[in-house]
Amino acid sequence: MYKEYFGFVEMPFSIVPNSRYLFLSQRHQEAMQNLQAGLGEGGGFAMLTGEVGTGKTTVAKAMLSSLDSQTQAGLILNPTFSNTDLLEAVCDEFEVEYPEQASLKQLTQAIHHFLLDSHAEGIQTLLVIDEAQHLAADVLEQLRLLTNLETDSRKLLKVLLVGQPELQQHLQTTQLRQLAQRITGRYHLLPLNIEETGKYIAFRLETAGGEQMLFSNRSVKLIAQYTHGIPRLINLVCDKVLQLSFHDGERAPSNDTVSRACQQIMAFQAEVYHVEKPRMAYVAPKLIQYASVAVLSIGLAFATFNFAPSYIDSWLSTEPLSEASIEASPTVQRSLVVGSPELVLQPESSKFALPQHIQQHLMQGTNRSLAIKDLYTLWGYQSSLRDGLCLSEPQSVFVCEQHQSNLESLLELGVPVVLELDIEQEPVFAVLYGASEDSVELLVNEKLLVMPKRSLEQIWQGDYVAIWKQPLRETLKEGYQGEAVALLDLLLSEVLDDVVSGSDIFDSELKMKVEAFQIWQGMSVDGIAGKRTLARLQRLAQLDSPKLMSLDGGAS
Repeated sequence: MYKEYFGFVEMPFSIVPNSRYLFLSQRHQEAMQNLQAGLGEGGGFAMLTGEVGTGKTTVAKAMLSSLDSQTQAGLILNPTFSNTDLLEAVCDEFEVEYPEQASLKQLTQAIHHFLLDSHAEGIQTLLVIDEAQHLAADVLEQLRLLTNLETDSRKLLKVLLVGQPELQQHLQTTQLRQLAQRITGRYHLLPLNIEETGKYIAFRLETAGGEQMLFSNRSVKLIAQYTHGIPRLINLVCDKVLQLSFHDGERAPSNDTVSRACQQIMAFQAEVYHVEKPRMAYVAPKLIQYASVAVLSIGLAFATFNFAPSYIDSWLSTEPLSEASIEASPTVQRSLVVGSPELVLQPESSKFALPQHIQQHLMQGTNRSLAIKDLYTLWGYQSSLRDGLCLSEPQSVFVCEQHQSNLESLLELGVPVVLELDIEQEPVFAVLYGASEDSVELLVNEKLLVMPKRSLEQIWQGDYVAIWKQPLRETLKEGYQGEAVALLDLLLSEVLDDVVSGSDIFDSELKMKVEAFQIWQGMSVDGIAGKRTLARLQRLAQLDSPKLMSLDGGAS
């Protein structure tokens, strides 16, 4: 077909997995780092979620290929197992012998002996399960029991669950709360942005022996918009583009050809991926609104030009400028020194105006619920309708609350939050996603936007919505025992920079940690981890929370 026509050595956009076409965006690399950290010393479970086609399996395979010789790994694809089937699959993957029609006990013992032998040889065992959202609750629980096999210092088996967002929803059930608490590393893989989409397309074209710049910048933007940055859909669209260009005799795909290919491919995808077209019923009122504003602005300008000078003169004689107003408005200060009536009018023109492209992007975020859902997504959790309204589900470990702060304090927290912005007296909601010294990155309607901090501070009054995990809700005190106590010790050790005891018994040592935390926070000191103490502690110690991205790369 088009391979020879465009000078390719091989088809650049085949959806068949090929290690030569492994493209790791910043998000993919970040996912690998988070998961590797979660599976480090002491960790037993990690979880990677993402929409269909975002590259979850790619990340998992990249992790497997990067393992050292001291780690043996098994990969289970498309699991639809019973308890017995799961254990048999684990045995098969690691070539562990087991009797025919073996019981759960026999299979567990066989795996245990294998793990002990591997540990004795200094080899760590990792099990990766793809499409884990298909695993039944009892099978996931069986998997948790497998990770109970451990030495004094580390788990004998580590597990990476890879699945669609439904997996997170699955783990929020009461039945699987113990498993959810054991996940020490998690990452939700977002689609590619426009810049990453361009790099992805260029990478595949170059790898196939073709021209990197075959697609124009406008074409890349169209593809990113229609495909929502999902690599698999990008492959389908680009393949169709090249087919159409070949049939039309184009040396390079035109924007019209790209648009046509996008429409043809995406018409057969799920409705959730369809790009909404502007409706005239919506556009017409907006045009009327803008026209009215323009007419009003002209009228105000005329009135100001004719009547303002005399008013300003009288105002200047009676109202001295405050220090704050002088600092904030240097043009006003210069006008006073010169004494020119024409220059006095300059404050009106120096009024802050949000750049049009930024405003257009932000105006896509008028739905508060969608912004909160995006925030939950960064936590790797598929939120419900109640979650989107900031009304946490009764069984959920998440807490959602509205607060006020300043930008500096939020950046110190280092976690994404939903900002409530004010654009022309209309509320707009965006997720604070990343930051640098001078700029912030906002997630609006699943699209990223970089803007100056000073611009953000002009349209944000300090209101924000934050979520955090609060798996511990019931009071814990001396003499109690269980996983909740072990988690309490872990959280306290994290915020107090203390050593984790590894015990699940609430003893005198743990009581001293609770008292130290209460003294630090200025709370009543009783050594009891009550609801108020637990809420404060868990707000400060979010071990697996998403982090603000640094615009220079990595977490900020």
